[in-house]
Amino acid sequence: MPADLHTHRHAFESLGARRREGLMLLGRRSMLKAGLAGMAGLSVPRLLRFHSQALAAGQTAKRRKSVILLWMAGGPSHIDMLDVKPDAPSEIRGPFSSIQTRLPGVRLCEHLPKMAAMLDKLTIIRSVDALGSNHQPNTVLQTGNRAAAPRINREGDKYPAIASVVSRFRGPNDPGMPPYVALNVRDKTHFAWGGFLGKQYDPFVGDNVGRLFDLPKSLDVPRLRQRQSLRTQLDALRRDLDLSGSMDALDRFEQQAIEMVAGKRAQQVFDLSKEPEAVRQRYGKHDWCQKALLARRLVQAGVNFVTLDLSNHRNSGTWDTHGDNIPPYGGITHGLGPLLPVFDHLITTLVSDLDERGLLDDVLVMAMGEFGRTPRMGTQGSTDGRNHWPYVMSMTLAGGGLRHGQVIGASERDGGHIKDRPVTPGDLAATIYHHFGIPLDTTYLDFRGRPRYIVLNGQPIRELV
Repeated sequence: MPADLHTHRHAFESLGARRREGLMLLGRRSMLKAGLAGMAGLSVPRLLRFHSQALAAGQTAKRRKSVILLWMAGGPSHIDMLDVKPDAPSEIRGPFSSIQTRLPGVRLCEHLPKMAAMLDKLTIIRSVDALGSNHQPNTVLQTGNRAAAPRINREGDKYPAIASVVSRFRGPNDPGMPPYVALNVRDKTHFAWGGFLGKQYDPFVGDNVGRLFDLPKSLDVPRLRQRQSLRTQLDALRRDLDLSGSMDALDRFEQQAIEMVAGKRAQQVFDLSKEPEAVRQRYGKHDWCQKALLARRLVQAGVNFVTLDLSNHRNSGTWDTHGDNIPPYGGITHGLGPLLPVFDHLITTLVSDLDERGLLDDVLVMAMGEFGRTPRMGTQGSTDGRNHWPYVMSMTLAGGGLRHGQVIGASERDGGHIKDRPVTPGDLAATIYHHFGIPLDTTYLDFRGRPRYIVLNGQPIRELV
């Protein structure tokens, strides 16, 4: 077999399985290093080790910063939600009325009354520049990089999620929990993944609550621990050559990783039945709302980043409201209309719950989709739909210790383009990294070994920080 057939980059490089470490032990050590990944997940032992090193160096404990991203796959209509145009003609204004909010002079859609009453704790950005963003597979907004567009860039799916970068350069708030969790994964293309950083920084898919930690019938907990014991015995045969003690460290961190899977703590976090019934009732029975409650439990337990896809559909997503005569998602009245009360209840309940628990200053809540919708209704032969519109979109933020109770930016009178204060995908990424304390000039290596910056053309949003 030609030697160059297996020189590509792979997810287990950090273990150094191909690095020469002795004349007679190369094959055995390579096998064992690569095998560690299959027992309990590669990233967990590494993160446990980094956490231990930080404590040993006398570093103070990090604030338990985290993000909950409410991803509205399909592209929610900004004009019919957060950037209403009550004085525009009906074909622009749309079918919904507007209501006054807690902020003087600021109006929202009539179907968002709870958000309107809570706007002193929220920030609305009405001038997000989503150029380059499209439907899946496209993660411009989840990566902060306009090049993350596989339809036009063959490397578009390689740009890591902002959450994956956080996983790589910060790790979880609790070493016993995964740093990045994805919820409601009906379609993997609705999410950004580890990309250039490697599969060890992919999200932990947290669906099927109650079955997450079921082991295959052929591998129960005793056998899992027995396999670990066998590996430990094999390493002990030549442990005398490992003068640095790294094998002992790997044993310890691997054991902790296995305990995360075999133990009870992580299982209990994902088990919503452990939550008081009154709290579950407060969130409501809708699946999105129950998963928002799970997101709160996860960040409370030490997860850094949770992305919850607010979608009932695969492919382009539930918020893709082209028109009632263009199935399956409907138009503005019958497609978007029923979604708004659910979203209104979900985001305000989540923010209130975090606030009451003293978590809101450390948890940044963000709600957005891929782009806005056309300023004029009736696209594609419909009477009640709006098409994709990446020239301007709106989004919502809360918490994170940022300055809220404001509206940032504005669109033109018809809602078609940015009037002032454009906010780029890079600005959103920079704001999140600032929240986590990750330097904006941080770089990672792509598959060719070239350094790439985690932020391109972006700065933290000055009105917030």
